[in-house]
Amino acid sequence: MSKSENLSQFFNVDSKTVILPIDHGSVIPIDGILCKPMELIEQVDRYVDGYVVNYGVAEACRDALSSSGVCLRTDGYKPSYPGNEDDGSYRLYTGKDADALGAHAMMNMLYLHHRRESDNFRECAAVISEGRDYGIPVILEALPFNIGRPEEYTVENIRFAVRLAAELGADVVKTAYPTNGTVDDFKSIIEAALVPVVVLGGAAMGDDTALLTMVKKAMDAGASGIAVGRNVWQHAKPAAVAAALQAIVHDGSSVGTSLNLL
Repeated sequence: MSKSENLSQFFNVDSKTVILPIDHGSVIPIDGILCKPMELIEQVDRYVDGYVVNYGVAEACRDALSSSGVCLRTDGYKPSYPGNEDDGSYRLYTGKDADALGAHAMMNMLYLHHRRESDNFRECAAVISEGRDYGIPVILEALPFNIGRPEEYTVENIRFAVRLAAELGADVVKTAYPTNGTVDDFKSIIEAALVPVVVLGGAAMGDDTALLTMVKKAMDAGASGIAVGRNVWQHAKPAAVAAALQAIVHDGSSVGTSLNLL
Protein backbone atom coordinates (compact mmCIF):
# COMPACT_ATOMS: atom_id res chain seq x y z
CA MET A 1 0.00 0.00 0.00
CA SER A 2 0.99 3.63 -0.40
CA LYS A 3 1.57 5.97 2.53
CA SER A 4 -1.84 7.55 2.05
CA GLU A 5 -3.54 4.15 1.97
CA ASN A 6 -1.75 3.10 5.13
CA LEU A 7 -2.66 6.35 6.90
CA SER A 8 -6.30 5.80 6.00
CA GLN A 9 -6.24 2.77 8.31
CA PHE A 10 -5.96 5.24 11.22
CA PHE A 11 -7.69 8.37 9.98
CA ASN A 12 -11.42 8.10 9.55
CA VAL A 13 -13.38 9.74 6.73
CA ASP A 14 -13.42 12.84 8.95
CA SER A 15 -9.58 12.84 8.93
CA LYS A 16 -9.54 12.26 12.69
CA THR A 17 -8.18 9.33 14.67
CA VAL A 18 -8.39 7.58 18.03
CA ILE A 19 -5.17 5.62 18.58
CA LEU A 20 -4.62 3.38 21.59
CA PRO A 21 -0.95 2.84 22.49
CA ILE A 22 -0.39 -0.52 24.20
CA ASP A 23 3.40 -0.47 23.78
CA HIS A 24 4.21 0.15 27.45
CA GLY A 25 5.11 -3.45 28.26
CA SER A 26 8.76 -2.90 27.38
CA VAL A 27 9.01 0.38 29.26
CA ILE A 28 7.37 0.27 32.69
CA PRO A 29 6.08 -2.50 34.99
CA ILE A 30 2.44 -3.07 34.18
CA ASP A 31 -0.44 -4.95 35.66
CA GLY A 32 -4.13 -5.30 35.09
CA ILE A 33 -5.77 -5.59 31.70
CA LEU A 34 -2.67 -4.88 29.62
CA CYS A 35 -1.35 -8.28 30.67
CA LYS A 36 -4.05 -9.65 28.34
CA PRO A 37 -3.85 -7.38 25.29
CA MET A 38 -6.19 -9.50 23.16
CA GLU A 39 -8.96 -9.10 25.74
CA LEU A 40 -8.33 -5.35 25.86
CA ILE A 41 -8.53 -5.07 22.07
CA GLU A 42 -11.81 -7.00 22.03
CA GLN A 43 -13.29 -4.60 24.63
CA VAL A 44 -12.34 -1.33 22.97
CA ASP A 45 -11.97 -2.12 19.28
CA ARG A 46 -15.30 -0.62 18.18
CA TYR A 47 -14.16 2.76 19.54
CA VAL A 48 -10.51 2.70 18.41
CA ASP A 49 -9.09 3.31 14.94
CA GLY A 50 -5.60 1.92 15.54
CA TYR A 51 -3.01 0.73 18.03
CA VAL A 52 0.66 1.34 18.81
CA VAL A 53 2.31 -1.99 19.59
CA ASN A 54 5.70 -3.55 20.08
CA TYR A 55 6.80 -6.32 17.72
CA GLY A 56 5.83 -9.15 20.08
CA VAL A 57 2.28 -7.91 20.63
CA ALA A 58 1.88 -7.31 16.90
CA GLU A 59 2.73 -10.96 16.29
CA ALA A 60 0.77 -12.41 19.21
CA CYS A 61 -2.35 -10.35 18.50
CA ARG A 62 -2.22 -10.45 14.70
CA ASP A 63 -5.79 -11.78 14.37
CA ALA A 64 -7.25 -9.37 16.93
CA LEU A 65 -5.57 -6.45 15.16
CA SER A 66 -6.53 -7.53 11.65
CA SER A 67 -9.25 -4.90 11.15
CA SER A 68 -7.37 -1.99 12.76
CA GLY A 69 -4.50 0.33 12.00
CA VAL A 70 -1.26 -1.14 13.37
CA CYS A 71 1.64 1.13 14.27
CA LEU A 72 4.92 -0.60 15.13
CA ARG A 73 7.02 1.02 17.86
CA THR A 74 10.50 1.07 16.31
CA ASP A 75 12.46 2.18 19.37
CA GLY A 76 12.92 1.43 23.04
CA TYR A 77 13.00 3.93 25.87
CA LYS A 78 13.09 3.64 29.65
CA PRO A 79 12.32 6.14 32.39
CA SER A 80 15.50 6.87 34.34
CA TYR A 81 15.96 5.65 37.89
CA PRO A 82 18.80 5.95 40.45
CA GLY A 83 21.92 4.22 39.21
CA ASN A 84 20.64 3.85 35.67
CA GLU A 85 21.98 6.26 33.08
CA ASP A 86 19.20 7.53 30.85
CA ASP A 87 19.85 6.43 27.25
CA GLY A 88 16.77 8.15 25.91
CA SER A 89 15.37 6.55 22.75
CA TYR A 90 17.31 3.80 21.02
CA ARG A 91 16.22 2.26 17.75
CA LEU A 92 15.28 -1.42 17.63
CA TYR A 93 13.36 -2.14 14.40
CA THR A 94 13.41 -1.14 10.76
CA GLY A 95 11.06 -0.42 7.90
CA LYS A 96 11.68 -3.95 6.69
CA ASP A 97 10.43 -5.30 10.02
CA ALA A 98 7.32 -3.12 9.84
CA ASP A 99 6.64 -4.25 6.29
CA ALA A 100 7.03 -7.92 7.28
CA LEU A 101 4.45 -7.41 10.05
CA GLY A 102 2.05 -5.70 7.70
CA ALA A 103 2.16 -2.57 9.88
CA HIS A 104 0.45 0.55 8.59
CA ALA A 105 2.76 2.99 10.40
CA MET A 106 5.91 3.23 12.51
CA MET A 107 6.44 5.29 15.65
CA ASN A 108 9.70 6.54 17.12
CA MET A 109 10.53 8.93 19.95
CA LEU A 110 12.08 12.31 19.17
CA TYR A 111 13.72 13.84 22.25
CA LEU A 112 14.99 17.38 22.06
CA HIS A 113 17.88 18.51 24.27
CA HIS A 114 18.68 14.96 25.37
CA ARG A 115 22.37 14.09 25.74
CA ARG A 116 21.93 11.55 22.90
CA GLU A 117 20.01 14.02 20.77
CA SER A 118 22.27 13.68 17.72
CA ASP A 119 21.94 9.88 17.67
CA ASN A 120 18.18 10.15 18.12
CA PHE A 121 17.83 12.62 15.24
CA ARG A 122 19.80 10.34 12.92
CA GLU A 123 17.72 7.32 13.91
CA CYS A 124 14.47 9.23 13.30
CA ALA A 125 15.75 10.30 9.89
CA ALA A 126 16.62 6.68 9.07
CA VAL A 127 13.14 5.48 10.05
CA ILE A 128 11.60 8.21 7.86
CA SER A 129 13.83 7.22 4.94
CA GLU A 130 12.85 3.57 5.27
CA GLY A 131 9.21 4.56 5.60
CA ARG A 132 9.46 6.27 2.25
CA ASP A 133 11.02 3.14 0.71
CA TYR A 134 8.27 0.86 2.02
CA GLY A 135 5.32 3.26 1.78
CA ILE A 136 4.89 3.23 5.57
CA PRO A 137 4.12 6.55 7.28
CA VAL A 138 6.09 7.59 10.35
CA ILE A 139 4.66 9.09 13.52
CA LEU A 140 7.31 10.87 15.59
CA GLU A 141 6.53 11.23 19.28
CA ALA A 142 8.12 14.61 19.87
CA LEU A 143 8.84 15.67 23.46
CA PRO A 144 11.18 18.19 25.09
CA PHE A 145 13.97 16.34 26.93
CA ASN A 146 12.25 13.04 27.80
CA ILE A 147 9.04 11.36 28.90
CA GLY A 148 7.41 12.35 32.17
CA ARG A 149 8.81 15.90 32.26
CA PRO A 150 5.65 18.06 32.52
CA GLU A 151 7.65 20.99 33.87
CA GLU A 152 9.37 21.13 30.46
CA TYR A 153 6.14 20.87 28.48
CA THR A 154 5.81 24.58 27.84
CA VAL A 155 4.10 25.98 24.77
CA GLU A 156 7.44 27.15 23.35
CA ASN A 157 9.19 23.80 23.93
CA ILE A 158 6.37 21.71 22.48
CA ARG A 159 5.89 24.01 19.49
CA PHE A 160 9.56 23.69 18.59
CA ALA A 161 9.54 19.90 19.14
CA VAL A 162 6.52 19.48 16.86
CA ARG A 163 7.99 21.68 14.13
CA LEU A 164 11.31 19.84 14.32
CA ALA A 165 9.54 16.49 13.87
CA ALA A 166 7.80 17.87 10.79
CA GLU A 167 11.05 19.32 9.44
CA LEU A 168 12.68 15.89 9.79
CA GLY A 169 9.91 14.45 7.62
CA ALA A 170 7.36 12.94 10.02
CA ASP A 171 3.99 12.21 8.46
CA VAL A 172 2.21 12.70 11.79
CA VAL A 173 3.44 14.11 15.11
CA LYS A 174 2.35 12.85 18.51
CA THR A 175 2.98 15.27 21.37
CA ALA A 176 1.89 16.38 24.82
CA TYR A 177 -0.64 19.05 25.61
CA PRO A 178 1.30 21.93 27.21
CA THR A 179 1.05 22.09 30.98
CA ASN A 180 -1.76 24.52 31.88
CA GLY A 181 -2.11 25.34 28.18
CA THR A 182 -5.12 27.02 26.58
CA VAL A 183 -6.89 26.23 23.32
CA ASP A 184 -5.06 29.16 21.71
CA ASP A 185 -1.74 27.82 23.01
CA PHE A 186 -2.29 24.48 21.36
CA LYS A 187 -3.60 26.15 18.22
CA SER A 188 -0.23 27.91 17.87
CA ILE A 189 1.42 24.48 18.07
CA ILE A 190 -0.88 23.06 15.39
CA GLU A 191 -0.22 26.03 13.13
CA ALA A 192 3.53 25.42 13.35
CA ALA A 193 3.24 21.72 12.70
CA LEU A 194 2.98 21.37 8.88
CA VAL A 195 1.54 17.85 9.38
CA PRO A 196 -1.31 16.34 11.45
CA VAL A 197 -0.82 16.39 15.22
CA VAL A 198 -2.26 13.89 17.70
CA VAL A 199 -2.20 14.56 21.43
CA LEU A 200 -0.96 11.98 23.91
CA GLY A 201 -2.57 11.17 27.25
CA GLY A 202 0.47 10.49 29.43
CA ALA A 203 0.18 8.90 32.86
CA ALA A 204 -3.25 7.86 34.07
CA MET A 205 -4.89 10.98 35.50
CA GLY A 206 -7.54 9.28 37.60
CA ASP A 207 -9.80 12.19 36.67
CA ASP A 208 -12.25 11.65 33.81
CA THR A 209 -13.22 15.30 33.56
CA ALA A 210 -9.59 16.44 33.35
CA LEU A 211 -8.79 13.88 30.65
CA LEU A 212 -11.81 14.68 28.50
CA THR A 213 -11.33 18.42 28.96
CA MET A 214 -7.72 18.17 27.76
CA VAL A 215 -8.78 16.15 24.71
CA LYS A 216 -11.64 18.56 23.93
CA LYS A 217 -9.25 21.54 24.10
CA ALA A 218 -6.79 19.80 21.78
CA MET A 219 -9.50 18.98 19.27
CA ASP A 220 -10.94 22.50 19.43
CA ALA A 221 -7.43 23.78 18.70
CA GLY A 222 -7.24 21.71 15.50
CA ALA A 223 -5.64 18.43 16.58
CA SER A 224 -6.19 15.51 14.22
CA GLY A 225 -6.84 13.05 17.02
CA ILE A 226 -5.44 11.40 20.10
CA ALA A 227 -3.02 8.67 21.12
CA VAL A 228 -4.20 7.88 24.64
CA GLY A 229 -3.08 4.66 26.31
CA ARG A 230 -2.80 4.43 30.08
CA ASN A 231 -5.84 6.62 30.64
CA VAL A 232 -7.82 3.94 28.81
CA TRP A 233 -6.32 0.61 29.78
CA GLN A 234 -5.68 1.55 33.42
CA HIS A 235 -9.23 2.86 33.74
CA ALA A 236 -11.83 0.83 35.61
CA LYS A 237 -14.02 0.98 32.48
CA PRO A 238 -11.70 0.87 29.43
CA ALA A 239 -14.48 0.50 26.86
CA ALA A 240 -16.54 3.31 28.36
CA VAL A 241 -13.67 5.79 28.44
CA ALA A 242 -12.71 4.79 24.89
CA ALA A 243 -16.30 5.49 23.83
CA ALA A 244 -16.18 8.90 25.54
CA LEU A 245 -12.94 9.77 23.78
CA GLN A 246 -14.34 8.64 20.43
CA ALA A 247 -17.38 10.86 20.96
CA ILE A 248 -15.20 13.94 21.39
CA VAL A 249 -12.80 13.14 18.54
CA HIS A 250 -15.21 11.90 15.89
CA ASP A 251 -18.55 13.39 16.92
CA GLY A 252 -17.41 16.70 18.40
CA SER A 253 -19.28 15.95 21.60
CA SER A 254 -19.01 18.17 24.65
CA VAL A 255 -17.18 17.09 27.79
CA GLY A 256 -20.50 16.80 29.61
CA THR A 257 -22.09 14.61 26.94
CA SER A 258 -19.01 12.38 26.82
CA LEU A 259 -18.94 12.04 30.61
CA ASN A 260 -22.45 10.58 30.42
CA LEU A 261 -20.99 7.61 28.54
CA LEU A 262 -19.02 6.74 31.67
